[in-house]
Amino acid sequence: MTMTKQTAQVTAVADGTVVTPKGFQAAGVHAGLRYAKKDLGVIVCDVPASAAAVYTQSHFQAAPLKVTQASLAVEQKLQAVIVNSACANACTGEQGLKDAYEMRELCAKQFGLALHHVAVASTGVIGEYLPMEKIRAGIEKLVPGATMADAEAFQTAILTTDTVMKRACYQTTVDGKTVTVGGAAKGSGMIHPNMATMLAFITTDANISSAVLHDALRSITDVSFNQITVDGDTSTNDMVVVMANGLAGNDELTPNHPDWEHFYEALRKTCEDLAKQIARDGEGATKLIEVRVRGAKTDDEAKKVAKQIVGSNLVKTAVYGADANWGRIIGAIGYADADVDPDNVDVAIGPIVMLKGSEPQPFSEEEATAYLQQETVVIEVDLHLGDGFGVAWGCDLTYDYVKINASYRT
Repeated sequence: MTMTKQTAQVTAVADGTVVTPKGFQAAGVHAGLRYAKKDLGVIVCDVPASAAAVYTQSHFQAAPLKVTQASLAVEQKLQAVIVNSACANACTGEQGLKDAYEMRELCAKQFGLALHHVAVASTGVIGEYLPMEKIRAGIEKLVPGATMADAEAFQTAILTTDTVMKRACYQTTVDGKTVTVGGAAKGSGMIHPNMATMLAFITTDANISSAVLHDALRSITDVSFNQITVDGDTSTNDMVVVMANGLAGNDELTPNHPDWEHFYEALRKTCEDLAKQIARDGEGATKLIEVRVRGAKTDDEAKKVAKQIVGSNLVKTAVYGADANWGRIIGAIGYADADVDPDNVDVAIGPIVMLKGSEPQPFSEEEATAYLQQETVVIEVDLHLGDGFGVAWGCDLTYDYVKINASYRT
């Protein structure tokens, strides 16, 4: 039975996945790129779908991103995305690009699709070539379906050092029709988007053009995926892809449509939900940190300050140790690329106010420690300079992060 949670005009579907929107199927198999876990997955749509994507800002964009860009350049439509884990196919030169194009060709042939309707994504170790014999055999084993098991097989196949699958699903009403947005993502380390070692795949049955979808995705990415950080490192393979097949039967969505805000919010919530799950699953993490900054001159400056705080290693280690050292928060604010009045800043950790108008406030260390031991820690800052507001998400920095990354290839 589908369980839902209502929020304004948007409903969270608790057991929803990338195959909950009409017309989408998924699969995941073990192709042998990893020792035992699933490592090759696909999402397939019944029809060519309007599509949009955003990519890493790294100078070293991996081969699969270039192939996806080439596919979208033809008519901005996709019908499938093929994904492998274990090998990033990044910094692999001409052979890597050839292999990525072959992945596209194999997927298109397997499901009877046009070449340019296939996107390609990879994640894993940089600088290693794809084992194409295994990829070829693995693609032949992919049999997409629309069950929860099919969705979970895909969600598992895209993971690397992730400890949990990441999925989200929201519904809304457009022209009296139920419109669904579903998503799956991976990401645990090298997370500092614009974007980071994260992949997100979003499906929707909404009727919307690729151009309008692209504008919405870019806007939403700036307040979701680009506002998370785990370790300050940006990867070569990050990508968010959205496919919209129009099978919900609504009139075409544009910003002038009376139900536009409903759809936009469903897409935004899906992206934010996935982004927060990625931040919480940072390598070795034990806590999700959410930083809310208000009172900045602009929203952009507020977002910069929030991300500076949540990305500070000193703040992250203090949260891990349940140490209410608000001086580390001030230290991070001090070098943020934003206007700050050092004589009028408020800082609170959860409900506990620690700085008011840049004056230290008495607080209970025991209460602060108890709060910091929770799984979610909220830090609030008021700069008292304007109406700008921004949020960023991250995680604590633990001993296990070092252990995981010290032996990543072994």
